Amino acid sequence: MSGLVLITGASRGIGAATALLAARQGYAVAVNYATNSLAADEVVRQIRQSGGQAMAVQADVAIEAQVVAMFAKIDAKFGPLTALVNNAGVVDQTTRVDAITQARLQRMFAVNVFGTFTCAREAVRRMSTRYGGSGGAIVNVSSVAARLGSPGQYVDYAAAKGAIDTFTVGLAKEVAAEGIRVNAVRPGIIETEIHASGGLPHRARDMTPHVPMQRAGTAHEVAESIVWLLGASSSYTTGALLDVTGGR
Repeated sequence: MSGLVLITGASRGIGAATALLAARQGYAVAVNYATNSLAADEVVRQIRQSGGQAMAVQADVAIEAQVVAMFAKIDAKFGPLTALVNNAGVVDQTTRVDAITQARLQRMFAVNVFGTFTCAREAVRRMSTRYGGSGGAIVNVSSVAARLGSPGQYVDYAAAKGAIDTFTVGLAKEVAAEGIRVNAVRPGIIETEIHASGGLPHRARDMTPHVPMQRAGTAHEVAESIVWLLGASSSYTTGALLDVTGGR
């Protein structure tokens, strides 16, 4: 077995693709979901059907108590983590900054930023040699929006992902001597359900002319980068922000 990985927001899209690929690479997988238990159970079923080990575990990463309980359940089932993928994230309807509400900002940062911090904190407490752990790897799923800004659409989302980029670099330096590597993947236009949740179900298709490779990426292509950063093949890579954008 390659180790134990928790993937947040793993019931669909990039998270689900990463869970399936990590399982094929020999990881036991904790499949986190917030509300869609049926989708998470299906990911677990596919992993087990292929001979892998997996469990579904519910937690809204924006709620600290649920995150703490999730890690305790994983500890009891599989033992301490060796890898974490902070993938859970939300967008909202497209809008300008002058129309953004405090409620929207609270939700955006609670899930995309605070949830990532809390999950990373719990992972470090288990992985770090400072606490008797044997090391590990963390991959944060950011977005190319962090450097493009997403004007007129999701400036709040872009700002949240900018925070994740800075967090990645800082945490990587903080725990590098404790056996933990921390990196981020920044996807571009990817064919996933997240566009529909933001009110633009055809966004991936509509944005294709703006991508140098003239196509949207797939969740599997992003998953390949994430799993590479988790594994031994990237053993000297930490604090990196890897763009998976088709050149955008």
